[in-house]
Amino acid sequence: SYQGTSRMSTHASSHQYFISRPIYSYPDFNVENEHCTGVDRTFRDRLSESYRCSGRTALRLIKSIFPVTDWLFRYPVREWLLSDIISGVSTGLVSSLQGLAYALLVSVSPVYGLYSAFFPIIPYFIFGTSRHVSVGPFPVTCLMVGSVVMTLTPDDDFLVPLNISGVNETTVDVEAREAQRIVIACSMTVLIGLIQVIMGLLQVGFLVRYLSDPLVGGFTTAAALHVFISQLKTILSVPTSSHSGLFSIAYTLGDVLRNIKQTNTADLLAGLMTIAVVMTVKEFNAKFQHKIPVSIPIELIVTVVATGISYAVDLESRYGASTVRSIPRGFASPSLPDQGVFWKTLEPGFSTAVVGYAVAVSVAKVYAAKNDYAINGNQELIAFGISNVFSGCFSSFVASTALSRTAVQASTGGKTQVAGVISATVVMVVILALGQLLEPLQKSVLAGVVIANLRGMFLQVLDVLVLWRQNRADCLIWIATCLASVVLGLDVGLLTGLAFEICTVVFRTQLNAFFQIVEVAGVKIFKCNSPIYFANIDYFKEQLKKAVGFDAVQVFKKRNKALKKIQKLMKKEKLKTSKNGVVSAVSLCQENKGFEGEGDVVRVGPGERADLHLDWASKLPVPVNVPRVQIHSLVLDFSAVSFLDVVAVKVVKEFVRLNVRVFIAGCDDEMVKNMESLSFFDEAVTKDLLFLSVHDAVLFIRRGEADGSLQNPALRSVRNLVVIPGCITQLLPF
Repeated sequence: SYQGTSRMSTHASSHQYFISRPIYSYPDFNVENEHCTGVDRTFRDRLSESYRCSGRTALRLIKSIFPVTDWLFRYPVREWLLSDIISGVSTGLVSSLQGLAYALLVSVSPVYGLYSAFFPIIPYFIFGTSRHVSVGPFPVTCLMVGSVVMTLTPDDDFLVPLNISGVNETTVDVEAREAQRIVIACSMTVLIGLIQVIMGLLQVGFLVRYLSDPLVGGFTTAAALHVFISQLKTILSVPTSSHSGLFSIAYTLGDVLRNIKQTNTADLLAGLMTIAVVMTVKEFNAKFQHKIPVSIPIELIVTVVATGISYAVDLESRYGASTVRSIPRGFASPSLPDQGVFWKTLEPGFSTAVVGYAVAVSVAKVYAAKNDYAINGNQELIAFGISNVFSGCFSSFVASTALSRTAVQASTGGKTQVAGVISATVVMVVILALGQLLEPLQKSVLAGVVIANLRGMFLQVLDVLVLWRQNRADCLIWIATCLASVVLGLDVGLLTGLAFEICTVVFRTQLNAFFQIVEVAGVKIFKCNSPIYFANIDYFKEQLKKAVGFDAVQVFKKRNKALKKIQKLMKKEKLKTSKNGVVSAVSLCQENKGFEGEGDVVRVGPGERADLHLDWASKLPVPVNVPRVQIHSLVLDFSAVSFLDVVAVKVVKEFVRLNVRVFIAGCDDEMVKNMESLSFFDEAVTKDLLFLSVHDAVLFIRRGEADGSLQNPALRSVRNLVVIPGCITQLLPF
């Protein structure tokens, strides 16, 4: 309760108030307001509570370990199966081609890319919580594994003597080198999987929160540059030495430039044409995605055409083009990893495990938010870990997810991981029957597909200018991570960027707690005791959700869902409306009957327009469960907040979308400047909502309640909807 009395001045030029209340000490305040302290529980009590045996607990445990059991038995076959089949076939074709292409990044034969596009899907289907991600190779993690493979298998280790015309020479034993490379790649994949499983079991998925958006953006941009340089040698078909670590990207580029005179014209033309065509069609797909039913599978079309041309013209024999050559039919026998490789790849393996998980969970969160379901971060670690352990034993390299491939699965109608299983079936058909048809395909075409899919990563460079205007510390994190990853290599660069990010956090703030301090009827007052930024934003959102009693994002989505259903009912003339624009819980034109009490019934003329409101606190005329919003105002005490970042601004504005008025108290001049730089203020959120103290804000709210200027937060307008002719409704008593 907010105690004390106030008397307001009636002076025309100013608003003054005089407060009369007791002087509280901290103990007195706790006693008078019945301050509650948490009950300490022993470790034994917590353990017994967590492992209490019951049927419900057992079922919940099974669903948490095997998330597939939570939705598979409720799978609506008639509604979703056809969409999942169409999506699975489209995604399977794309996965097959990307698998072949990304195998080049790992420096292994393309057939292993097909294995990597098949084996991880089945374990993820059982253990994963995302319904939309397409599991398989991702270029950044493939390159990270490939750099280790190249480091541990230099050509000098596979030189064998060769005697030609009495002259002793040496040559590289290609078969032995390829065999060793796949052993290292698969063993490192198993290690990555084990690391991810251990992290998941230890519930440390929250550590990925410290990989901020600027850090990930800088890292992936640098990785895209590494991928581009590594594929130049394939586009030009020139020989290069194996380089990794410090300045490896410069050494590789130097080798390419030194041997550029050996460029194969056929490979160069094929690679450049592939890049141009794929990028152009992908841009067309993105621009007209709402007008075309299915995206054009340009990678598939280009691959089929290029294979046909190569076979018909015999580019390998006549022009010396570098082709795939051999894609064995069937699967390789399972094998155990080489444990000796584990210790040699521990450091890069950990970096790759973190990057693979961070990318996958970021993509999964995007599609989970779009489709109104939740993912479990720690379970995702376990799911990807098991997938990598399983696939590593079947001659596959590291699995994560790719945004482009996931976009194909989602945009073609994929509803669940059933689409993933269908895509795995398509890849299996390619492995067992169609793979040999791709043997004439030029490797430069695959390299062109890889480079064309890097466009989105390179466009992240534009984020630097935006970050510089909004938050220079975030901008420096982006630049530092990118430069470190380019110069030092991806694994060391990531760790360097993370260390730099932590240093900026140490210089700016320490993580403190958030807690609700007091409540007024219809108002929540929330005190923040530290800056709000990417490292503690999840904790801030969680505590704010507990304080206000609802999730603002979830409420907004549910309301939009209800509005869409109501609009459909209105178009079908099944919804009754009134002149005052109120839609009641009983306003469905199921019967042509009036309601009791003629004073509560109003008819609306044909073609009239009205502002329609929904009473979110009452039962809605559609079957959507919208969480209740019991407050009309939220007061944020920012007296201890020294700065915000971009993500914090988004959280605050989530409440504005619900017509909950947000008031901020205790900001100093520097804090206001910080808000201005982040574009915090707009038409809905103005500086009029800033107050010197919490008391000022509360008195302003009280005055608004008294004169009626604060509207009921349960109402949400639906404007300019045509009123149904002849329909009637019962007025709601607001």
